[in-house]
Amino acid sequence: MRSVEAQLLHRPPGPGAGDVVRHLAAVQAQDVTAACLGLRARSATLTLGQVEAAWEGREIVRTWGFRGTLHFTHVDDLPWVHALTRNDTSARRRLAEEGVTGDDLPALIGGALAGQGPLTKAELEERLAGRARGQGVVHLVALAAFHGLAVLGPSRAGKPTYVHAADWLGAPVRPEPDRERALRELAVRYRRAHHPATPEDLAAWSGLPVGAARAAWRLGAPAAPPGDRVPAPLVRLLPAFDEYLLGWRSRDPVVPAGHARTVFPGGGILRPVVLVDGMVAGVWARRGADVTVSPFGEIAAGPLAAEVEDVRSFLTGRTGGP
Repeated sequence: MRSVEAQLLHRPPGPGAGDVVRHLAAVQAQDVTAACLGLRARSATLTLGQVEAAWEGREIVRTWGFRGTLHFTHVDDLPWVHALTRNDTSARRRLAEEGVTGDDLPALIGGALAGQGPLTKAELEERLAGRARGQGVVHLVALAAFHGLAVLGPSRAGKPTYVHAADWLGAPVRPEPDRERALRELAVRYRRAHHPATPEDLAAWSGLPVGAARAAWRLGAPAAPPGDRVPAPLVRLLPAFDEYLLGWRSRDPVVPAGHARTVFPGGGILRPVVLVDGMVAGVWARRGADVTVSPFGEIAAGPLAAEVEDVRSFLTGRTGGP
């Protein structure tokens, strides 16, 4: 059984957004609200306002990382993460598909971002003066990110923003020069938050070749099994693309076979799930802060109601009471 304690799903009081992100090594953040709800599921005291403050205060940074996917990463961890993920091959391929070519692309996007503060895609497209449009702009920013020149700023009116790393963080992101040290840190962080796991699980989660994951595994000492007390029943509403489902090579140990297609119907979709004592026991959806649960069977009403109310309170900023 996967350890809910290692994943902080027993929701200890006290961890802030940066603490949870550091513990997990990184948190997928393609969907910002889902990422914030994933942090909520791992801290009994964290509020949405505190997550936003950690982002705006540069404690956590949204940028491309493991598997070439947008993640929240702790600012202190950017060097070793960047050392292991800085591959611009995919970004250049996507740019070519968008008709954006040239030997000057990193300098082009770096110059367009420098000194401007966070810019929306439309604002950045205007500054690029026809060199890139639409998704080509986003792929240009991704290219800059893989060169340490760009990250994502906080959303503005629901739209993502892009900012020069030197303007946002004080300097470009510099990769950790010692790759062995970066691999060791990866293994230590991964093994602490994913118990039990294998090098093949690490490869699937990180996007690294299996050989590199095995090398990291040998370098990183295994974490001690977590010993925190877990309430029973433990009921959690996990968001789409949550780490508990993404963090291992296979979801079979925690998703009942008869409901697998409901949880991941295909097309890259991984739905929000109800977790009961470490097993997926249903799916859920929300409209705004209104939550609808579709259980696979009977779930303890009290703990489930408390989770539903906590999600509502987190999203609306309310505390206490119905």
